[in-house]
Amino acid sequence: MSFELTLRLIEAVSATAAGTTTLVTVDGPDDVETARRWVEATGNTILTVHADSIEILRGRLADPLEALPPDRRPGYRLWIYTNFHCNLACDYCCVASSPTAERRIISVEDFAAILDEAVPAGIRELYLTGGEPFLLLDLDERLRLAVAVLPTTVLTNAMQWQGERLRRLDALPRDGLTLQISLDSATADLHDRHRGDGSFARAMKGIRTALDLGFRIRVAATLGPDAGASENELVGLFDELSLDEDQRVVRRIARQGAANAGLTMSRASLIPEVCLSAEGVWWHPVAAIDPAMKVSDTWFPLAKTIEAVQGEYRSHRIANDVLASTFPCA
Repeated sequence: MSFELTLRLIEAVSATAAGTTTLVTVDGPDDVETARRWVEATGNTILTVHADSIEILRGRLADPLEALPPDRRPGYRLWIYTNFHCNLACDYCCVASSPTAERRIISVEDFAAILDEAVPAGIRELYLTGGEPFLLLDLDERLRLAVAVLPTTVLTNAMQWQGERLRRLDALPRDGLTLQISLDSATADLHDRHRGDGSFARAMKGIRTALDLGFRIRVAATLGPDAGASENELVGLFDELSLDEDQRVVRRIARQGAANAGLTMSRASLIPEVCLSAEGVWWHPVAAIDPAMKVSDTWFPLAKTIEAVQGEYRSHRIANDVLASTFPCA
């Protein structure tokens, strides 16, 4: 351990009140590692590593990851954008998918390589999304690989199940696979307003097809300020479909992609759900084309990427807790 750096750490932290932070200059990874060992030994916390300094909190705070339910901790589930093109062009799509969007397909071979790293990295669930994943005729190959290793959910608008795609759907295993189908209202008006004329009827047909074929489904609604009483009406439809609570999802529009209004997202405000696309790794699937939300240009090693996301999440939460405790107004 560097004697000179250790002295500076002792001096800086000793002069800092408990629960507040100080900056200490460092020169490269060796200094950062020295500081990590020192804070571990002395009961302090590194909040942020900058290019030429580290921010240290005097004292320890509870691990923010431990405060989350296990299935909400970054790294529990892995999202994968199989593609970005879609048969619809929803006016609030968080990744601006459409029939003309660049496809950005993850091949079956690359998908298999991701799975090889997913389980050792601690992933417990897989979520496949797009675009419309079922536009890929060979999506079933990816789904077979996925359900063989982890419980898998695939998001879909349920409009592609005819002919060969229907045959391939029916041949898929039922165990370990959930079809999450988008449906924004209990009647056509609101759903079609955002997703296109006739899309409600086609989505309902797809829901019936999936249920008739014996698949486990989840129905997910995305609601904006014009939703009115739609959420209450959806509850009635969910009951009619005999859906359990964990088969019902209602979320709000995020101001991402094609949406010009909605909830504003940032890495500091959003619990991460690690997401892969053909272009790299993202903080959350709701922001998989937002440059500010890009974590890495490369997928591997996946375990280290997840560890980095967890570390950044800890830093954001601890920093917010410190700010709340050191900025009283009365």
